[in-house]
Amino acid sequence: MAAGPRARLIEHTIKTVQEHGVHAAALSELLKRSNTSRNSLYQHFPAGKAELIQVSSRIVSRLVYSHISTMADNLQTAPSAAQWVRELLAFWRAPLEATDYAAGSFMMAAALDELDPTLQSIAGQAFAEWTARLADGIVAAGIDRATAVSLAGFLLTTIEGTIVHSRALKSAHPFDQAVTQLSVLLNVHLSKR
Repeated sequence: MAAGPRARLIEHTIKTVQEHGVHAAALSELLKRSNTSRNSLYQHFPAGKAELIQVSSRIVSRLVYSHISTMADNLQTAPSAAQWVRELLAFWRAPLEATDYAAGSFMMAAALDELDPTLQSIAGQAFAEWTARLADGIVAAGIDRATAVSLAGFLLTTIEGTIVHSRALKSAHPFDQAVTQLSVLLNVHLSKR
């Protein structure tokens, strides 16, 4: 069964923002890519494009949170720091490789949207929630709370930068470098428990 217009609009909005950013995701392009009429857009999102992008950002936030939550829970039992970091980063690496490095970070695009304070706030809240959840997993692995929060923030900041670097180079090499260096860092902290 084909997805309805609301689901298509959200799916294609996420893809378009990942590829081109918020402002380059023109309403006409979103309607064309999702094969949806303007009437359907306003039926599902009465405030128009801004509401559609805000709803899409909340969905992306929950998807990423789910991945981070799983990874946070898996840290204690991971066979190695390198394998854990590799699996953590695979969530972002796989879509980049599958789109020939076109699909960037939706949340980074949202965070950079100075013209929509609500969208920027959603992005800020998402980053805060992801950091807190990842920190919980690091604490459960035996690292003190202050260090865990700092380490979680650094991991997520590195991921966002790695996405940009990979897109610019059209290469997964930055992900390989991130796995190597983040594994070393994580091992240092885990060895201090």
